[in-house]
Amino acid sequence: MFIDTHLHLIDRKRLSYPWLSDVLALDQDWTYKDYARTARRIGIDAALHMEVDVAPDQIDAETAFVRDLMGQPDSLIVGAISSARPESAEFAEWLDGVDRAAVRGVRRVLHVVPDELSTAPQFRESIRALGAADLPFDLCVLARQIGIATELVDSAPNTQFVLDHCGVPDIAGGAFDDWASAVTKIAQRPNVSAKISGITAYTGDDWSAETLRPYVEHVILAFGWDRVVWGSDSPVCTLQSSLDQWVAITHALMAGCSEGERAKLYSGNARRIWKL
Repeated sequence: MFIDTHLHLIDRKRLSYPWLSDVLALDQDWTYKDYARTARRIGIDAALHMEVDVAPDQIDAETAFVRDLMGQPDSLIVGAISSARPESAEFAEWLDGVDRAAVRGVRRVLHVVPDELSTAPQFRESIRALGAADLPFDLCVLARQIGIATELVDSAPNTQFVLDHCGVPDIAGGAFDDWASAVTKIAQRPNVSAKISGITAYTGDDWSAETLRPYVEHVILAFGWDRVVWGSDSPVCTLQSSLDQWVAITHALMAGCSEGERAKLYSGNARRIWKL
């Protein structure tokens, strides 16, 4: 069974998503009901909701939305990875008041802001504060930014980091060597884990499980079985596949692994990192 560590849900009546109009394929409601119906059929028995870059003044409202879903009978939702603004002088106050019953981690998408944002003293102080608060930080960066992410990791050695989407390799473009080198370097930091999540979104139209295999296997080799987790990145994964296809691909790629190795990737490591 899987713990989905990277589920996006979209409710346009309740929350505002400024970026959504630029991605027409995703510009619709993506409901918990629809997700749960498929998830239960394909072996997902828990999920962390990943922030969806709502308008900044709605960050806490998104957490409330997730908390409501957690309260539904037999809900699959076990927590939220919240959006935040670590660059803000108000971050410490926000962190003090965060809903710890729901929030299990924090993310600030770094590929939509200037590279230098994460190098600012305020940003790095905030990320160090996450370590003191025992909240992991998801690193959402492009492949070219993994080096910048590594510098951020080095500035906060007591904070747990999770590299999203295998570091977003350009699979469609066939890029591998530079990405692989950067992944190897960041994996040398013991406080970083990697998320094998929805990388079908970075392929072209003509792909198969074997297209993805070198990228997934390199991440596992670099990080080891104790520092990898699984996520769907639903609905972003639907840009080139479907949720059930991504689960099937995962099983195909892990067919030669031991039961213990699969258990760590599918759920065990996630339980430890986010204390589920």
